[in-house]
Amino acid sequence: MQKHASWGRTGIAAAVIATGASVALNVISASAGDWKSEAISPVTNPVFFEDPQVNSEIRPIFAWHGIDKDLGLGGGNAQLYAIQARWAVTDRLAIIAVKDGYMNIDTPAYKNGGWADLSAGLKYALIDDKENEFIVTPGLTFEFPTGNSRVLQGNGDGTWNPFVSVGKGFGKLRFLANIGGIIPNDGGEETTQLHYSAQIDYTTCQYFVPFVAWNAFTVLSEGDGPAVNFEGFDLFNLGASKASGQTQSVLGVGFRSRLTQRIDLGFAYEFPISEPEGLFGDRYTVDFIVRF
Repeated sequence: MQKHASWGRTGIAAAVIATGASVALNVISASAGDWKSEAISPVTNPVFFEDPQVNSEIRPIFAWHGIDKDLGLGGGNAQLYAIQARWAVTDRLAIIAVKDGYMNIDTPAYKNGGWADLSAGLKYALIDDKENEFIVTPGLTFEFPTGNSRVLQGNGDGTWNPFVSVGKGFGKLRFLANIGGIIPNDGGEETTQLHYSAQIDYTTCQYFVPFVAWNAFTVLSEGDGPAVNFEGFDLFNLGASKASGQTQSVLGVGFRSRLTQRIDLGFAYEFPISEPEGLFGDRYTVDFIVRF
């Protein structure tokens, strides 16, 4: 039964990607407009999929994360309540706070709540070519181990995340991509990972900008933690001792709605498209972005 479910998800993923490719071919030659005024921020993978644009904003986030029933915890879910903040010091440099908030884990085998770790840093728009609708923004964040161990936080001595985010517009069609590394100060407590993300979105109107997003994490070096062959994706670093070389990836679909010039609503649904699924059963994410 699990094998058939995996084929079904792969089929859905292929259909969504094919639809996105079809839209791209139809609009690739569209005339360019003010691409930044219509460009949207990612909804999925909020800790690591950083927007290449530099803005001052506050972003409340709620995520409901289903836990894979085959994991051994009997299924269940986790919920995250968080607020991100970004401050544009200049039109190219921003201070960013990308991880915080309160988490609940609710499974038949384990129930608890606590605070997540804190992560903050800087990003700088190295290339901002408005005429060619192209932006390249490297950055660096550090995750402080300030969270509660009862929600799988607070382990290790912190992790560094050097990253590069890229955006390219083709009129109403846009591509976003991000790549970076999770580098722990204590390689026993936490694993070293490569993370990468991509998104394609298309503006149908102000209130409906649909997107398809893909996010993946590859474990480069294992830790001394639990003897499992998966990691905790974007919210947890388990220090798994049997995960070296493993890649976990998920596909997301959703939309953003520009409610006003300064307020965006976002929604995404994500599901795994690779094995092992680990802690990732599926996820619903809702956010608001308030710019100032």
